[in-house]
Amino acid sequence: MKITEEEGKFLLETARRTIQTYLESGTVLNLKPADVPYPNLTTEMACFTTLYLDGNLRGCIGSLEISRPLVFDVIDNALNAALRDPRFQPVTLDDFSRIKIEISVLTPPEKLEVSSPEDLLEKLVPRKHGLIIKKGWNRATFLPIVWDQLKEKEKFLGHLCMKAGLDSEEWKEKGMEFFVYEAQEFTE
Repeated sequence: MKITEEEGKFLLETARRTIQTYLESGTVLNLKPADVPYPNLTTEMACFTTLYLDGNLRGCIGSLEISRPLVFDVIDNALNAALRDPRFQPVTLDDFSRIKIEISVLTPPEKLEVSSPEDLLEKLVPRKHGLIIKKGWNRATFLPIVWDQLKEKEKFLGHLCMKAGLDSEEWKEKGMEFFVYEAQEFTE
């Protein structure tokens, strides 16, 4: 299902209001399904919310599995990106005016069957595919937008392996599972 630009704008406004409400009052935005003017946004979907402070990554949290209506996934992920990304200190009210929000609405992940590292490189489509890798308990994902920083497939895969706590060349080894998804991106 495609989200319209108008619906995307509503999601961005909701994410911003969510963070601002929490920073100002310590409470979570109380939004009810009846308050959402777009039925699409109450459909169960998964998303990531990414925050940038002065152009630099400041938080990114999301859901890969569909578990709730999209607008409520945005609310939870916006709060988590602002307050609970373990790589960063929580966003402060002073930082808030300089924060830029991006929301990526995901398609359900699909297993990518590959027969070899070369087959993986051939099937992986930069800027279209987000990728989840999984080996044993190790798992990580990169959104499609990460291709903007890691343009070469081998670097993209190597950095993703390191994010999962694996050796950068592990993507070439047996036992790795790959799942691809696409994202619709909305940015303030």
